[in-house]
Amino acid sequence: MTVSAYARTDRQSALCIQCSTDHRTEQQGIVVMYPFINCLITLYYLRRLRMKKKRRRYHVHPVIANRLLEGEFSTLFSKLRNYNEKFSDYFGMSVKSFDELLARIQDHIKHHNMFRIPVRPVVRLAVTLRYLRTGQTFSDLHFSYQLGKSTICLIVREVCLTIWNVLHSECLSLPRFPEDWLKIASGFEQVANFPNCVGCLDGKHVRIVCPEKSGSLFLNYKKHFSINLLAMCDSEYRFTYIHVGSCGSDSDSTIFKNTSLYTKLHNGELNLPSAKPLPNTTEPMPYVLIGDGAFGISNKVLRPYVRSNMTHKKKIFNYRSSRARRYIESTFGIMSNKFKIFQRSINHSLPNAIKLVKTCCILHNYIRERDGYKFEDTLTIEGFQNNTNTNNISVVRSGDVLRDKFANYFVSEVGAIPWQDDSIF
Repeated sequence: MTVSAYARTDRQSALCIQCSTDHRTEQQGIVVMYPFINCLITLYYLRRLRMKKKRRRYHVHPVIANRLLEGEFSTLFSKLRNYNEKFSDYFGMSVKSFDELLARIQDHIKHHNMFRIPVRPVVRLAVTLRYLRTGQTFSDLHFSYQLGKSTICLIVREVCLTIWNVLHSECLSLPRFPEDWLKIASGFEQVANFPNCVGCLDGKHVRIVCPEKSGSLFLNYKKHFSINLLAMCDSEYRFTYIHVGSCGSDSDSTIFKNTSLYTKLHNGELNLPSAKPLPNTTEPMPYVLIGDGAFGISNKVLRPYVRSNMTHKKKIFNYRSSRARRYIESTFGIMSNKFKIFQRSINHSLPNAIKLVKTCCILHNYIRERDGYKFEDTLTIEGFQNNTNTNNISVVRSGDVLRDKFANYFVSEVGAIPWQDDSIF
């Protein structure tokens, strides 16, 4: 090989080495640049997002700037207090009940702010009660009470949670002692002619806007999105137990089995009175709950006979049990007519919708104790839907035997009531 050939080979080798070195340097530079490029892209999109956001033109919009002088609370509340009937129509409770409720919760909903005048507790309670009473949207209350929509939303959530925390142990709790259960049983025996009954069970659908990412989980048989309200009441139209939040696609029987009431009932933790003979009989009979056909029958819960091959005895039992079950239906009717929030779909997140329903149940008992009820409200149920899903219903043989014993008593001379034969068909 000549000298010129060796020189050409050396130049080619040097050129290849240089190219390889430049390529590695370029790759390292790109790797170093990746975090910087990512930062630039992130900053770019954050800037675009910030520019898209609508800037607040006002701290308080001029339309609602004169709330303290022109708001509905300022112009109407003091006038309503002079007329108790009008006050009750507006807020759903008497002036005395309103003042007592305010005194109970005002320390929990009072706010302090150094830079602006906070909304007073009395206004917070008034807005919340008006929202539950009428079912108005936040936009409606925004213009009438001249408060921001987001402010009203926060007020309603806070007041509802406070009412539940302060009043639930007093106004809505299971009886603790046998004497309390005996009082309930005595009430059903006197007004419904059903002895040894300590409560009536039923479930209702509460319509809601479909929760996010829930699919058809809350879709009920009526093709509406809903949560279930399972409740038990006494003979005075008061709730003694509630369970709120189960999916609208679940049946009453399934929901009941997942409640603390079911667990305590079957574990003997409710402190129910000992078995007692029915009037004018000698055989001891246990105290029971009454439910509709959506519940499974057991020696703790009785339901009506199925409407097939109905005998005279079965018809009489169904009639007598319906007289007792009417009280839970009427209790729902009183609450739904009192709080129109149930007559439309509740447009809240699922946790907040559950809070609203619980608060209405608490307020129902609170008002029932102090102000009574309107008889016409017991005749209709507005907004609620029955849960007729009968899947997963269990039947216990001992429950059938117990139901037959009650049925035999109702057609006997000592247990019959004069008008029962004329009331069946």
